[in-house]
Amino acid sequence: MISHTSTRPFVPLLLGTLVAAFATGAWGAETSHTSGMGGSGEGIFVAQIVLLLVVGRGLGEVLQRYGQPAIMGQLIGGILLGPSLFGWLWPSAQHLIFPSDPAQKSMMDAVSQLGILMLLLLTGMETDLRLVRRVGAACFSISITGTIVPFVCGFALAQFLPESLLPEPTQRVVAGLFLGTALSISSVKIVAMVVREMNFMRRNLGQVIISSAIIEDTIGWLIIAITFGIATNGRVQLVPLVTTIVEVAAFMLFSFTIGRRLVFTLIRWTNDTFRSEYAVITMILIIMGVMALITNLIGVHTVLGAFVAGILVGESPILSGHIEEQLRGVITALFMPIFFGMAGLSADLTVLADPTLAMLTVCLVVIASIGKFGGAFIGGKLAGMSIKEATAVGSAMNARGSTEVIVASIGLSMNILSHNLFTMIVTMAVLTTLAMPPMLRWALGRLPVGHAEKQRVERETLDERGFVSKLERLLVLVDDSRIGKFTAYLAGLVGGSSGMPTTLLRLKDGHVARSEDARVPDGTLKEIKKGAEKSARAVKQAEDTLVEKVHLTARTESQATRETIAEEARKGYGMLLIGLEDVLTEKRSFTKALNGITEGFDGPLCLVLNGASGAAKMPTLSAGTSILVPVNGTEVSRRAADFALALARSHHARVKVLYVSQGAAGGGRSTSVSHRREEAVLKDIADLADRYGVAVDTAIRTRATPDKAIVREASKNAAMIVMGVTQRPGDELFFGDTATAVVASCNCPIVLLASERMKRADAGAELKVATS
Repeated sequence: MISHTSTRPFVPLLLGTLVAAFATGAWGAETSHTSGMGGSGEGIFVAQIVLLLVVGRGLGEVLQRYGQPAIMGQLIGGILLGPSLFGWLWPSAQHLIFPSDPAQKSMMDAVSQLGILMLLLLTGMETDLRLVRRVGAACFSISITGTIVPFVCGFALAQFLPESLLPEPTQRVVAGLFLGTALSISSVKIVAMVVREMNFMRRNLGQVIISSAIIEDTIGWLIIAITFGIATNGRVQLVPLVTTIVEVAAFMLFSFTIGRRLVFTLIRWTNDTFRSEYAVITMILIIMGVMALITNLIGVHTVLGAFVAGILVGESPILSGHIEEQLRGVITALFMPIFFGMAGLSADLTVLADPTLAMLTVCLVVIASIGKFGGAFIGGKLAGMSIKEATAVGSAMNARGSTEVIVASIGLSMNILSHNLFTMIVTMAVLTTLAMPPMLRWALGRLPVGHAEKQRVERETLDERGFVSKLERLLVLVDDSRIGKFTAYLAGLVGGSSGMPTTLLRLKDGHVARSEDARVPDGTLKEIKKGAEKSARAVKQAEDTLVEKVHLTARTESQATRETIAEEARKGYGMLLIGLEDVLTEKRSFTKALNGITEGFDGPLCLVLNGASGAAKMPTLSAGTSILVPVNGTEVSRRAADFALALARSHHARVKVLYVSQGAAGGGRSTSVSHRREEAVLKDIADLADRYGVAVDTAIRTRATPDKAIVREASKNAAMIVMGVTQRPGDELFFGDTATAVVASCNCPIVLLASERMKRADAGAELKVATS
């Protein structure tokens, strides 16, 4: 239940802003008339922006609290500020703040047009083509019929509209194309909002719905691009039409082949080279602008270039979630409320007082709803869905929202649609969008979940807590030793599961060597590529998912020190893997050189160490080998288990999970509470192993100290040990007594997966390592 007090503060806020804006606009207008100075235009411009932001955000917040899309609040806010309400109640004040002066209007129009490009960039970034490829043919059937049926309905309706609704009656065909497109595209953002709210994002039907909306969006912008070319010529001409289609096809082909790689290279180069703030965001905006200019040069609208640029940027493996959130923040906070507010200002609902226009608007809403629901329903049935599933798909696809408003705004700016017809389309978009969430919630609530689907959803839920699945980029520091090549191979296994961008720093004779140099042996490069290929094949076989090749690069530095590692680390890495020979002193502590290297990296650290006896040969992972993982229920121990399972998956190796009960080290029996906790920890890791398809053995040891239990278990033919440890505060690299004892006693390779470096900690409050 929503409390009335939750929305009450918005009322005085909106009223106060309105009064302030009125005063500013009136003062600016009076100043312009009395003094003739140009500064008043800037005051009105700022007042317009503030008013649109506050009203749009306030109404959006109110609607969202009642389960409606916030974006509709921004559009309705613009409608209320326009002639529909504000101009009707107080015409003089409305004209003062939103004057009809062309110079004044051009300022907001420029921001609004930039807002269109930014919105399409964001829409493209949120377009997950991998989801489309994973779902299969069902979404294509739904999107094709869900586009064709309402498009035909809209195009046919345009042929019977009164000439008074068309600025140019001779361009009825072009107007029909715009109207048909406006009726045929679903709003991915709004559909995704409701599907996510209903916890259907991982359900089979939820993924089909989102994928269908993505395809419809893509088809719609292609249609708009071609329609723009037709409108530019004034009428349908065969040769220019064919030329436009060929140019659009060539642009799309180039974008998703050479352009895709080029965009990734530019983003990575900017991220790795520039030190100034938000350099990657600047490069993304440049990419958007260049692609928008290209589509403009070939005679189609800039929105297609911005949309495709967003898709390519969103697929870039180097793009971090932090950068994406920064870009989404400025678009959502500034450009979205201004664009939709301006679109609402252009709509005049008072014209619906005309019975003819009101009846035509009702017909438009009915035709749009029936056409869209019917088309998607037919596509769902053709794909073999049940009536309940097809009903849910039809309900979801009936959300128009932002997409139709953008299409209608383009048509209005090109003088293809009249203001009355634009108002009718905006009204249709608002009504169908507000009706969709309750319809979809009702339809999805009737769908049970099958056993196989439930298992898949549970596996993907585990991925949300995973460590390896969330890694975005790896930094690897190795030398030419056996342990260095083994570390490179392990890095390939980890990165190869998702095509993770990986930077390899190769240390030779105390210096980092350029890996591309033909004079330098490339054993480490071969190992990392071999591991990546092995991991990719395992993922493809287990999940039938195409995994991209690891984006492997190398850096050249004079030496590996704290400064050089810190300089590289600023480019953004999820983990640093180190595999170097002779990093331990005779007392089995870490060398000063390794301490200096690790001080330059604040994130998770992975150290691959040789055994106590200095094994002459690294182990070969296979179906007959076992990886030992000591755990104790901490997050770092779970990370270690996740890491070990990712390594074992590629070779079908087994993982032995060992829990040594701390409470029983002295020989006593653990309490029932602690025993249940231990069982819960092991079950959680067993569930994680099911996700990877890896066989696990679990054991609990109650009558030994952690280090002795680990060493004893490792002696039973363990190929390697993966331990989660916590970096302790201090000047030297130290992971606790248990880890030190294990490193000094075990003969097999040991992987220490350490937590982030602790900035501040109480030296007396020593945390337990992720072992027992």
